Amino acid sequence: MRRRSLGKLAGVLAGVLLAGGCSLPDGADETDASGTGPVTLVTGRDRAGYLQGLLDSWNAGHPGERATLVELPDAADEVRAQLAEGLARGSDRFDVVNLDVVWTAEFAEKGWIAPLDTGMAPAGLLPAAVGTGRWRDRLYAVPFTTNVGLLYYRSDVLAAEGVQPPRTWPELERLAREVAPRHGLDGYAGQLLPYEGLTVNVAEAVGSAGGRLLDDRGAVAVDSPQARAGLEFLARGVREGWIPRAALGYREEESRQAFQDGRLLFLRCWPYVYPQAQGPGSAVAGKFGVVPLPGPDGPGTSVLGGSDLAVNSRSRHGRTARDLIRFLTGRDVQRRVLTEGGLPPVRADLYTDAELVRRHPYLPVVRQALEGAVRRPASPEYQQVSLAVSAAAYEALLGRSSADEAVARMAADLKSISG
Repeated sequence: MRRRSLGKLAGVLAGVLLAGGCSLPDGADETDASGTGPVTLVTGRDRAGYLQGLLDSWNAGHPGERATLVELPDAADEVRAQLAEGLARGSDRFDVVNLDVVWTAEFAEKGWIAPLDTGMAPAGLLPAAVGTGRWRDRLYAVPFTTNVGLLYYRSDVLAAEGVQPPRTWPELERLAREVAPRHGLDGYAGQLLPYEGLTVNVAEAVGSAGGRLLDDRGAVAVDSPQARAGLEFLARGVREGWIPRAALGYREEESRQAFQDGRLLFLRCWPYVYPQAQGPGSAVAGKFGVVPLPGPDGPGTSVLGGSDLAVNSRSRHGRTARDLIRFLTGRDVQRRVLTEGGLPPVRADLYTDAELVRRHPYLPVVRQALEGAVRRPASPEYQQVSLAVSAAAYEALLGRSSADEAVARMAADLKSISG
């Protein structure tokens, strides 16, 4: 009850915040795509504290078009709720919106963000990342950061056992089941709490087995042997104990901490873990490595993460907003996204930059994983899609339903959502 009350209060406060600027009445359109002037960039919490420095650089060269940073709360669901409420009211409080890649379809479909010229996404950007900003064959957002799931492993433990990092699910299962206990470790963990993280882990397992949740047309495709095999891989791990039951409560940070504290042999997580696990106070600094996710009989499939930059369709300074996006996706700034923000950049050539690879040795692995990565289902109802997937999958992980039953429930719920 307390959690729901706080959520409602947050929604009310969000409406006040987002409507605090000039708000347009329903049906009005005062967008000025050629307008110039001060702009505001809204984003979720900047945990690395690097965004203000990027805007300071922009402001130094554009005194008449200064950019102001506004940070919303850390939780992605709350950020989306606040953005959706304000944009739905026609607020022009924010000009450039930093969106999670899974929100682009919804925001574009509802007219909250403006279509962009294809030249906003030049050839130097990663093609897979550019795809996350498209909806109905039009570009609505430009990738700012990208992300991809990776497998972290204890290199010291595997070296002591004389084995290589796993390339397949059977290898991962055997090492997690047999080797981890000999070294006082849990075997494998991902983000298995029922939220967006579990949806991602399920999508990767299903994709690695050759299945999909939705097809390219948005039709439900999850009711397949491949999807059942992917979910069973995770459910079997919990059932047999090589995935600890504690992982059923893990989000990104809990799973990172478990690995960084030296409690896990293997971890599925995002690239941001690497510099933190190598940092001061880490129990595994210098004792771990990273490889692409494994699949049933070879390389697996990772799911794309990251964020896209879009222009509020009610922005009065649309030209400046677009120019700011070009600045933030330029090569020099993208280099700083990696070196100061610790996030994978969207400029392809940075992944082969010798100096950057020396400082960030995981970059080639990230690039390799990106080449085979897939988008999460593109749907204006993505929030409902994610909830349906994570809820059904969690029942299977808890042992309350079989993988077959959970997949059947997913299929029925997804068909209901898609109408």
